[in-house]
Amino acid sequence: MTASDMLLLNRGGASSGGFDQGFGHGFSGFSDIFDEMFGDAFSGNRQGRNSQSGRGADLRYNMEISLTQAFKGNKTNIRVPTSVQCDACNGIGSKNGAAPESCNACNGYGKVRAQQGFFTIERSCPTCQGSGQVIKEACKTCTGQGRVRKEKTLSVTIPPGVEDGTRIRLSGEGEAGLNSAPSGDLYISISVAPHHIFQRDGANIYCKVPLPLTAACLGGHIEVPTVDTGRARVAIPAGTQSGHQFRLKGKGMSILRSKERGDMFVHASVETPINLSKKQKELLKEFEKEGKTVKNSPQSDGFFSKVKDIWEDLKD
Repeated sequence: MTASDMLLLNRGGASSGGFDQGFGHGFSGFSDIFDEMFGDAFSGNRQGRNSQSGRGADLRYNMEISLTQAFKGNKTNIRVPTSVQCDACNGIGSKNGAAPESCNACNGYGKVRAQQGFFTIERSCPTCQGSGQVIKEACKTCTGQGRVRKEKTLSVTIPPGVEDGTRIRLSGEGEAGLNSAPSGDLYISISVAPHHIFQRDGANIYCKVPLPLTAACLGGHIEVPTVDTGRARVAIPAGTQSGHQFRLKGKGMSILRSKERGDMFVHASVETPINLSKKQKELLKEFEKEGKTVKNSPQSDGFFSKVKDIWEDLKD
């Protein structure tokens, strides 16, 4: 199992609302001008951003698993480089964990008012960033942020039947928020590595199996591997053609949140012998002579019969 780098998904928490959504850069610029003139009281998007400004960022962790692990499920530990709550100040950000004091600029309200002509405009307090509290003396360990960089170990359970591209969300396991603000989430993106024998299509498994010429002609039984690391016995009828598929019901992949399984399809690929001995060549020539009186190859006979008709049509 391998894991790639972490990726910050959302530094500001929830996506901003109000005027920014769905109108492109031009309208967004107008929204900024509107904010500048009338402040937070008339623009929803700025207020939404300030209310979530301290929330920790969401993180993404890319995880590759084998097809067998996707079938059985998997439980593993991952190491996530992230920001965690500062132990020295318990995430508050102040020295010795002292409680923040009320902001004198806004009297703890988190907003300040200003008179602009006929309007009284209310904005987030620039001193406390809208929190209503200020730290008198910052924690030396986290410099007042309430969080520090650290590698965190998490236990992750991958459910059986998970598919390539599945995303698992671990709530609150992302980056720690500023000054005890809520943490972000961790999203684990699953990729299933290609298998050297099996190909997967949803809950079904496909397997191409070489079939000896003698087994295809005379029939018999073969054993094929299954995705659950077991074996399955397949009956081969006499005269099996290359490309024929045998269906093994319930031998495919696990289905997510279900006790059922998909099916397995065995694709027969009749193998032409090579490096024949002198005796084998003589036997094949004898077989070929015998085949002129007994029609052993219906597909070939039908094909060349159609070709003969084409050639006859071209002569006319």
